[in-house]
Amino acid sequence: MFWVRDKSLKRELEPTIRELKFVLKRIRSSPLSIVGIVLISFFLVIAILAPVLAPPPEGWRDPYMIPRDGFSVTPRPPSPKHPFGTAEGQYDIYYGCIWGTRTAFRVGVIVIGCTVLIGIFIGSISGYYGGKIDEIFMRLTDVIYAFPGIVLVMVLVVILGPSLESVMIALILIGWPTYARLIRGEVLRIKQEDFVEAAKAIGCTDFRVIVRHILPNAIYPLLAVASLDMGSIVLTVAAFSFLGLGAPIGYADWGQMIALSRNWIIGTPTNPYEYWYTFIIPGIFIFTFVLGWGLLGDAFRDILDPMLRRR
Repeated sequence: MFWVRDKSLKRELEPTIRELKFVLKRIRSSPLSIVGIVLISFFLVIAILAPVLAPPPEGWRDPYMIPRDGFSVTPRPPSPKHPFGTAEGQYDIYYGCIWGTRTAFRVGVIVIGCTVLIGIFIGSISGYYGGKIDEIFMRLTDVIYAFPGIVLVMVLVVILGPSLESVMIALILIGWPTYARLIRGEVLRIKQEDFVEAAKAIGCTDFRVIVRHILPNAIYPLLAVASLDMGSIVLTVAAFSFLGLGAPIGYADWGQMIALSRNWIIGTPTNPYEYWYTFIIPGIFIFTFVLGWGLLGDAFRDILDPMLRRR
């Protein structure tokens, strides 16, 4: 009896095991994918261990505000007390980069998560029902696409008031049409399949058909695009912080760290690279984080691309 149950369980798990082996095989066949996974894992460890790697001063109310070691405008070079040196205003670069990793993950996850959810909802409803509903939603996406994205984000940030939260809200409001159109196209293709017609024939509700039968088969391209967009979102937020429209001065954000170095990119006439650490170190954090998500997105694309799936 137990032997029969074990065989039945093994048959049920066999497709999952085959899928897992296929995923691992695709990852092993792409060294760059492994590099992306290692980079993102490295930053994830930094974000989790931020209170240990860069503990806030005792009694510090907001750990995301960078401690200062004075008020001098001239940066100080790396030292045992400040491993990465200090920026303009004596903000600790090491502390800002470590806690800036948490900011990067928070911004990326919230913005991508919200845009994906909105895109899935609108795209699936639009593609499944069609008609006037589809027309209304698609014309709304056309209106958003008619404006240059960066300009529209700037306008929304100015209206809402410059802050990190305003930039995130603006990116969500203009970012969902990409996912909505992507999921709509997949829904239009899949809803013609026989298994969808069979689900309707046995009396499944529209909600069950969409959630249980269509979305699981339509979500894969969206996941690949979302992973690629994680890095670009963080880069965009860093750019707005650099322009003074994002994180406030002294906030642990990589773009804000670069903004504090703008007056020191060119050092003194005798030593043009005297203050290299003020922009090179935060720049490396931004570059490797975005690179990691780009490589990871390529890995997801290779794994989820139906043209590469085994038969």
